[in-house]
Amino acid sequence: MSKIKFEGIHRREILEYPYEALREAIINALIHRNYLGASSIQIRVYSDRLVIMNEGKLPPEVPVEKLKTEHLSKPRNTLLADVFYKAGFIESWRRGTIKIMEKCQEQGLPEPDFEEDHGVFTVRFYQDKWNEENLKKLGLNERQIKAVMYVKEKGKITNKEYQVINNCSRNTATNDLRRLVENHILKESGVKGAGSYYDIA
Repeated sequence: MSKIKFEGIHRREILEYPYEALREAIINALIHRNYLGASSIQIRVYSDRLVIMNEGKLPPEVPVEKLKTEHLSKPRNTLLADVFYKAGFIESWRRGTIKIMEKCQEQGLPEPDFEEDHGVFTVRFYQDKWNEENLKKLGLNERQIKAVMYVKEKGKITNKEYQVINNCSRNTATNDLRRLVENHILKESGVKGAGSYYDIA
């Protein structure tokens, strides 16, 4: 799927996920894959995310938490890495995962997740910035997450609706909603008093 945008008289298609980020993730899967394993590189497309998985454990010098910062480049398959580099598909070493993050941010998408589990490396791209997983990462409580999901479905929420769906007091609703506004997740309507509401920022 892609969105259509016009720049002057020129039509431009914008992919749901940045092309350069996807290309970088697939190249990384190819050059870091364990080709002695039995599984293939897998690309799974869901309604709200895209997942790329490959069998290939990270070297001990590069723990997964370092992938979002400058880190050592140590490709498992050096010949493949050299071919991609000479072909111009790899611009610089150590910046592949950082480039993936930057391209997602430029398109207004949340940072992807990098994960290693039992020798399988996974990259998860998210289409929706305010999905439940990312809201949990921000430290929101269950009431606030439920409210954001409500706004995504209904378009807006009032303080009274917040109280009803969460079975909470007006003070709790007011404090929770204030934090959602401070985190630039929701924004207040220009209307004051009985007609006031909150929608996605």
